[in-house]
Amino acid sequence: MQLRVGGQTYRVVSSASDEELQRLAAVVNQKLETVVPAGRPVTPQAMLLAAMALAHDLEQERARGARIAGRARDAFGRILQ
Repeated sequence: MQLRVGGQTYRVVSSASDEELQRLAAVVNQKLETVVPAGRPVTPQAMLLAAMALAHDLEQERARGARIAGRARDAFGRILQ
């Protein structure tokens, strides 16, 4: 399958479905739009910055999920007492 990310076309071989790959490529392109000024080429440094920004987003979401799970455990513990 071929994906277009940051104005470049990449051939990708994966067990993921074409729809999933397209969706993920769209997420990367959206993040690139936030780090690259309009009309500017997407450089390898911009791709790295977008990857770092996505990794940061993932860390924040995982931390949020852990906080929610912790609160749920505490609430269930109080209910069981």
